[in-house]
Amino acid sequence: MSLEITENDSPTVEFEAESEEQILAAARRRVLRNRLRTWGLRLAIIVLWLGAWQLTATLWIDPFFYSKPSLIWDRLVEWFGSGTQFGSIWLQILTTVQEAVVGFVIGAVAGVVLGVLLGRSRYWAEVAAPFIKALNAVPRIVLASLFIIWFGLGLESKVATVVVLTFFAVFFNAFTGAREVDGNVIDNARILGASRWQVLSQIVLPSATTWILSSLHTAFGFALIGAVVGEYAGASKGLGLLIANAQNTFDAAGIYAGMIIITAVALVAEWAIGFAEGRLLKWRPSQAQSAHEV
Repeated sequence: MSLEITENDSPTVEFEAESEEQILAAARRRVLRNRLRTWGLRLAIIVLWLGAWQLTATLWIDPFFYSKPSLIWDRLVEWFGSGTQFGSIWLQILTTVQEAVVGFVIGAVAGVVLGVLLGRSRYWAEVAAPFIKALNAVPRIVLASLFIIWFGLGLESKVATVVVLTFFAVFFNAFTGAREVDGNVIDNARILGASRWQVLSQIVLPSATTWILSSLHTAFGFALIGAVVGEYAGASKGLGLLIANAQNTFDAAGIYAGMIIITAVALVAEWAIGFAEGRLLKWRPSQAQSAHEV
């Protein structure tokens, strides 16, 4: 900015226009500052919470029942260093993740297919509605116990529990997404000679993609819950078995350690699903771009 004096002694202010590179660099600096401030605040909250817990468990409450961060850290170091009494901790994690992923894929595919088909058929949706609602109302822990009786303590019973939990989370979103498709678009496609399969695959499914992908975030969380619940009810390995054993031996630190590992796995899966969602929806313009174009 420069200041000049004219003949009438009246100051005029001239502004130098910023280049596009300068504007982008300033925007990046603002984003970086906001990100650092956000992560700094998060870290401060975690440190304050863990510090208060450690101090409280040391001075006032019994750590035998409530544990404390230092004991949880010791248990994690023990598991990852020398293993658990059921084998390597990585074997337990791999077992739970395998059960969750296999059941998640089966349940998600079944939920998408049945949700889209029923979403486009009002008659069959009315026929199936009471059965779907009844199955969704059955307590999952009861089904987990039945699956153990039917399929044993192996992978099959845990996958069946995961499928039941994942299916309904995806089904209702796929059903709603198929119902929300613009009827005028479908009518125009049929006028132009599109077959029922073309309408379903090229119009209905792409339109319901946002609904389906948004349900996958919740569905994988349910998949992990289903795997852990199945292992908790009866298993020979897995994170649910570690938590159940810690409960039976009054090992509060072991329960918390198992919860932390499950949370870490869920966060990694959430990141992976979000990355895949961004790739699959890359064709869709963002709201900011749409507003700019208008």
